Amino acid sequence: MDDPVDTALDAVLAANFPGLHLAPALQGRLRPLLRLQRLTRGRTLFAQDQGCNAFYAVVSGEIEARLTGEDGQVSVLEHVQAPRLFGLAAFATGRPAGYEALARRPSRLLVIGPAAYTLLMDEQPSFARALLREFALRFDGNLRLLEAARHRSAAQRFALALTQLTRERGLAADAEGWQAVAATQAELAALAHLSRQTVNQLLGEAVARGELRRGYGRLWVKPR
Repeated sequence: MDDPVDTALDAVLAANFPGLHLAPALQGRLRPLLRLQRLTRGRTLFAQDQGCNAFYAVVSGEIEARLTGEDGQVSVLEHVQAPRLFGLAAFATGRPAGYEALARRPSRLLVIGPAAYTLLMDEQPSFARALLREFALRFDGNLRLLEAARHRSAAQRFALALTQLTRERGLAADAEGWQAVAATQAELAALAHLSRQTVNQLLGEAVARGELRRGYGRLWVKPR
């Protein structure tokens, strides 16, 4: 019977670091240094401005990364689903987390702490290169989001948010090409940094153009 930690590790490495293959002996030493953690819906894993003594990968469920401004307004940064990594920056830099991480639904996480990190960095050189690439990709993505928030129109920000949610949550397209996405108007508004009224208007316009269908807690998108 497969060890659930080994199964989770294989899935996380294959998805985040394609081409990285651990030697069986190294994986055997790594296995006791990892653990799985369960979170109930609504449970906070770490708070904004809190230190992180590990980084994580989503094995199942979904983690919402969000930050709260000085005015109390909450902004959603990302909905992290399996098998994505998160918490990297706070862990690697030793600085407090810039966002709060909480479970949007019951979730299971692979916890990668200091001992496992040191082993991978010191004895698997290709892991360090792969991790650097992951940081670079995320930095580029953050710059694009910042540019969108500051310089793009409401319609463009709405489209970017819808594309992100479709990528994160979209199901396989049906026979007519429609792809179901579990998303609410409020989630779109938070992700696009728009008011719910503006998002409601943009949703209506997309429906009128035949690009979108609406349902309770769900959208149907027709990829272009």
